[in-house]
Amino acid sequence: MLILRHADVRDLLDGQERLVADVVRQTYAAHDEGLTALPHSIFLRFPDSPRDRIIGLPAFIGGETPATGMKWISSFPGNLEAGLERASAAIILNEPATGRPQALIEGSVVSAKRTAASAALAARLFTADADTHGAALIGCGVINLEVLRFLRSELPLLREAVVYDQDPDRAAGFAARATELLGLRVTVADTVAEALATYRLVSLATTASEPHLDLTPLSVGSTVLHVSLRDLHTESILAAQNVVDDADHVSRERTSIHLTEQATGGREFIDAEIGRVLRDPGSFTRDPARTLVYSPFGLGVLDIALAARLYAEASAKGLGVQVEGFLPGETG
Repeated sequence: MLILRHADVRDLLDGQERLVADVVRQTYAAHDEGLTALPHSIFLRFPDSPRDRIIGLPAFIGGETPATGMKWISSFPGNLEAGLERASAAIILNEPATGRPQALIEGSVVSAKRTAASAALAARLFTADADTHGAALIGCGVINLEVLRFLRSELPLLREAVVYDQDPDRAAGFAARATELLGLRVTVADTVAEALATYRLVSLATTASEPHLDLTPLSVGSTVLHVSLRDLHTESILAAQNVVDDADHVSRERTSIHLTEQATGGREFIDAEIGRVLRDPGSFTRDPARTLVYSPFGLGVLDIALAARLYAEASAKGLGVQVEGFLPGETG
């Protein structure tokens, strides 16, 4: 059993935005081709802590280098008050031929980077402005910092951003860190409406559990990366073009897409899935007169595909901690 710790994963993925984006792109295409097995995620919730959850995402991806396993990721928003990260995760990789566990990988970095790569890929595909130079970020946590990092990679002309968070101190700290790390001009908006009105590219990465956001301040033709999935009212979803990663997966667990499906009795408002657009760009036409909302549920197959790449590279370089005797029949 190979164990890759947080530092191992961080070092292997440092500066690898293009590689991660390529893995995400290829995996979406494989999913659209039917080369994956992707059961619905399992949500473990706690009766006395409705904001907390742990999610299990099992997945398999076929092709020339098959991979299978499961991500187990928790989200405890209250951790922030204790100085801890909101999310923590572990990924188990299994040998595709035998099913035997072969690696335990710290998963928070993988999860954040594949999420951000998905959002940035959608931004490149669906923004109405080819020369996008700025973005607005609502929610100043780990995910939006990674989203901004990947937007800079996918949108070469991006040079500035505005951020908003309900906690002004968190927003100020985020802006300072993003400016230092990414070399962008990052400012703080006083209100969410101000942030939404500043640029036509918006990333939502909050901890909201219910719709709360009004998109009327947006300019015509804006693109919204709805990473946190539960911010938007049904009216906003119905007024927009909607692209998802997988309609069956995202229409669950009271996401804005799920609530809209319940309200309308169908999914006709979903215009496309990103994997199909990647494989057949002509299958979808961006309407520059409407807002486009991209709602990625976060497919476990992305985590497994990226974890498999990490496992292969770490094994080749002799990185991580090898644990002997972990499985029956092994000596150690």
